[in-house]
Amino acid sequence: MLARGDVMQHRAYGARKRRLFGQIEGRSGAPPVVVEIGAGTGLNAAYLPAGTRWVAIEPNVHFHERIREAAEAHGLSVEVHAARAEALPVADGAADAVVSTLVLCSVADVRQSLAEARRVLRPGGRFVFVEHVAAPEGTMLRRLQRALRGPWGLVADGCRPDQETEPMIRAAGFADVEREAFRIPGGLVAPHVAGVATV
Repeated sequence: MLARGDVMQHRAYGARKRRLFGQIEGRSGAPPVVVEIGAGTGLNAAYLPAGTRWVAIEPNVHFHERIREAAEAHGLSVEVHAARAEALPVADGAADAVVSTLVLCSVADVRQSLAEARRVLRPGGRFVFVEHVAAPEGTMLRRLQRALRGPWGLVADGCRPDQETEPMIRAAGFADVEREAFRIPGGLVAPHVAGVATV
């Protein structure tokens, strides 16, 4: 199931991730330090620049070996932490980028997670995100997202399909936020937003 899900994600988001992750760069030509919250099975390793120092935050320890295998396959050095996005085990200003893909829907505290992302980013660092979001207010899809939030979360690891993620990113105190809205054929989680927020 995980392998099939990864293939579907590469198809749905691959081109967009290549473009967004292509903006990640290290200091003075050094390989970048990238913190990823909710690294999952490690599928984003394929989009990170070669030589990246990848700090993978993943509470599910059963994914850790897959993350290490992905790092080795793509020429990345990796640290794996069974930590939460709300309390990153990373020093202030230590990261060139923080990556979040399809994870803010399920963290316990989105605002605290975004505050942590800002804390660990260096000046000029980038928060790179691809997230599904709530449908527009008043639409049938938004009503469905709200009605099915409970059962959806039970089967989708705490995912909230009606999460108002974009306004929280805009309000998180980044110096600049560039984003684009898009949709995938995803039914309840079709509406998405992707972009880069800069410290």
